[in-house]
Amino acid sequence: MKKITIAIDGFSSSGKSTMAKQLAKEIGYVYVDSGAMYRAATLYAMRHGMTNTDTGVDTEALIEALPQIDISFVRTPEETQHTILNGEDVEKEIRGMEVSSWVSPVAVIPEVRRYLVKLQQQYGKDKGIVMDGRDIGTTVFPDAEMKVFVNASPEIRAKRRYDELIEKGTPSDFESVLANIKERDHIDSTRKESPLRKADDAFVLDNDHLTREEQMQVLIKLFREKTHG
Repeated sequence: MKKITIAIDGFSSSGKSTMAKQLAKEIGYVYVDSGAMYRAATLYAMRHGMTNTDTGVDTEALIEALPQIDISFVRTPEETQHTILNGEDVEKEIRGMEVSSWVSPVAVIPEVRRYLVKLQQQYGKDKGIVMDGRDIGTTVFPDAEMKVFVNASPEIRAKRRYDELIEKGTPSDFESVLANIKERDHIDSTRKESPLRKADDAFVLDNDHLTREEQMQVLIKLFREKTHG
């Protein structure tokens, strides 16, 4: 069976990461969470005083620091994937609301996107990879054999994100999460560099009312079609 590249794009908290991880595990492919890479870069900026509620992101300082930002992934004994920033496991920290509130302003910076896109393309050079994000099928892997665009309403996505935060013990409230979701949607869709949009040849998966099992059935069927012709 030939190996292919699988690109899964979609709005924030649409469930694309969960399904991408599960799909990769089911078919024995490598999984890469591109969103975690932007979150890690955001955390680096926050830790180094490059974010300010009054002045925004210190773009010049962050661009200069990009070569010093090393991002990789490790698998834990529990078979989960953690994000490593300059040798430190930052998986829990990058998932908090504070990082969420800054990640879109950081990700909109063209130089940041270009730097991380190059890293992402390196990960996928040998195929056999599932990568999720916002510009994987349009910018990172425009020639990916299988492209999926995941969609769900802002309210459904906010509820999922809120439940996830509460489960992890992170204080939050639904209205703040919903506002953050809508703001990120706007920033991601309107940025000049690699805006979030559906690739022309992407399969649209609206998962407002689909269970994880139903989503996986759709993806496995699509995968078989792409690999068996």
